[in-house]
Amino acid sequence: MENFNIIEERENVLFKRKEIKFSVDSEVTPSHADARKIISEKFSTPEENIRIKTILGKFGSKNFTISTNVYTSEQDKLNTEGPSKKDVVAQKEEPAPVEETPAEVPVEAPVEAPTEQLKEEEPKEEIKE
Repeated sequence: MENFNIIEERENVLFKRKEIKFSVDSEVTPSHADARKIISEKFSTPEENIRIKTILGKFGSKNFTISTNVYTSEQDKLNTEGPSKKDVVAQKEEPAPVEETPAEVPVEAPVEAPTEQLKEEEPKEEIKE
C-alpha cells in the first residue's frame, strides 16, 4: 500500500484511545489485517491494541478511507468495546465428546390382577307400567 495520509486524529482521554481516520491508495481493498499493520508501523503500537471500525471506498476509486481506534492497551480495548464476534467464535472450543450411556428407565413392578373376584351385579327388575 502506498500514499498514507492522516485525515483526522483525535485523542479520547475518557476511553484511553486515539481515534484516527486516514486514507490509503491501493489497487485492492485493504483487509483489516493490512490496515492494522499500517497503523501499527506508523504509531509504534501492537496490533492487538488496534480496532478497525470501517474501510470505505468508492466504486472505481483506488482511494480508501479507514477509521480506527488505537488503545493504550489490549485490556482497555476489551473493556471499552468487548470481544468481537470473530474472537468469541475462535475462543469457543468444541465440547468434549460425551460418553453416551443408556438412559436408566425406572422399572415398575408388574400390575397384578385383583385377588377378589368382582361380583356381578344382579339385574334390576324393570318396572312396567
